[in-house]
Parts: sequence; C-alpha cells; structure tokens
Amino acid sequence: MPDLFALEFVRSALLVTIIMGLLLAYLGTHVVGRGIVFVDLALGQISMLGVAVAAYLALEPTTVSMVFTLVGALLMSFIKVTDKRLKQEAIIGILYAVSSALTVLLISKAAHGDSDIQEVLFGSLFTVTDSEITSMAIVFGILGVVHFIFRRQFFELTEKFGNREIDDLGSFNLWNFLFYISIGLAIVLAVNVGGVIPVFSFLVVPPVSAILITRSKIALIPLTLSLSALGGFLGIYFSVQFDFPAGSSVVAMLGVVFVLASIVRLVRGKAEPTGSSET
Repeated sequence: MPDLFALEFVRSALLVTIIMGLLLAYLGTHVVGRGIVFVDLALGQISMLGVAVAAYLALEPTTVSMVFTLVGALLMSFIKVTDKRLKQEAIIGILYAVSSALTVLLISKAAHGDSDIQEVLFGSLFTVTDSEITSMAIVFGILGVVHFIFRRQFFELTEKFGNREIDDLGSFNLWNFLFYISIGLAIVLAVNVGGVIPVFSFLVVPPVSAILITRSKIALIPLTLSLSALGGFLGIYFSVQFDFPAGSSVVAMLGVVFVLASIVRLVRGKAEPTGSSET
C-alpha cells in the first residue's frame, strides 16, 4: 500500500478528496437535517450548467460557473415551503432536472460531448493541480472556521427547518443566506474537481451513515467526518489498486461505508431492548 501513494498524482488525488470530503460531509449534516438532499445535486448541476454555457459562448468557465452557482444558492435561500402538501425537496428537484437537461443540451453541441458529460458527473481527481488544491484548501478552511464559530446559529436554523418551524423567519434570513452561499462555494469548487456524483455522495452518505450508527448529537459530527475520510481513502486506494476511475471508486466505497453502517444499525437494533435510547 505505501508504494501506491508514492506517486505524486495519487497523493494529490487523496489530499483533495480528503479536503473536499470533510467539509462536504459536515455541510451534509445540515443538508440531511433540513431534508434537502437534492440541494447539492441541484447546485452541482447549476455549476456544470455554468461551465456548459461558458463553453458554448467561449467564456471563462470558472467565473461563469461560480456566478451561476452563487445565484442559484441565493435563490434557494429564499425557498421556504409552508404548504404541508409540498416539500422543499420537490422545488429543488425541479431545479436539478431542468439544469441537467440544459447542461446536456449544451454539451451535446461540444466536439467531445460524451467525455465532457462523464467528467461533469465524476470529475477527474487524478489530474488535479496544486493550484486547485491550494484554492480549495483556503476556501474550505475559511468556510470551516465560519461554521465552527457560528455553529450554534447554523444548527438552530437547521433544527427549525427539520421541524418545519420556519413561519417566523421572514423572506430573508442572514444565517440561511450564509448557509446557502457557503454550500454554493463549496460545491462549485468541489464539482470542478470531483464531479457532481462524488460531491453528492460526500454530502449525503457520511452523515446518513453516522445517523444510522449513533443517536448521540455529540458523536455525530466526528463520526461523519471519520466516515467521509475513510470512504475517500478507500476510494482512491481501490481506484489505484484495481485501475478503476477515481470518482466512481470513491462513490462505490462510500456506498460500502453506508452498507456497513446499515448492518451495524440492524445488529444494534436487534440487540437493544425495545424503547432503549442513547444519549
């Protein structure tokens, strides 16, 4: 195993996967808590729509992609569904579907449409550059610090959304706005490297797996981050060892983590007396 990580491009892929996975998994605890798991897919797809528009109009892709994503995040921050017949997921799902269709339409006009779509979905972790890693580390570090300092405000808001107690939030809420902007920035950088599907997996699989394993609020975040790092490491190792695409391998290993967490939940559920709970 040490020989596999002696190669610089493998180390770079592992480093960017861990950096990406840790912040996305943390943000995923809010995404899952709010019940808006489509938000990352939608924002990721909006980011890729920006890339497709830039390619079609011969513009600079990174800037256009970031503008599209931040505008999408801003619009999503205003979505507050109070009608009990609807869920916020439904609205976000529509945005995802429309963005996906428009992206495919634009990419289909490109000379290498099939390969472009593959890269949009699963990224290209083994071709990540040092500048991309540095940019991601700086932005993700800043976002991590902001969320740590104001963690009480963010988690209180997530709990309100989870309980659908949002009638008193008004049309604009600063913390909700900051949440969507932070997740938008994280996604636009991560999708450019990792692709839509791995980003979605990092946002959803580790927090869901952690919830299956523990009921402790204190242990939830550390466990989520640990499972994310484990899935990322195993994904890169599996990719290099068996010569599979990196993005698909990471998603597959996160799937293995989820299956193992489900087994742990099943075994513990059978072992625990009815009505017992953890603190």
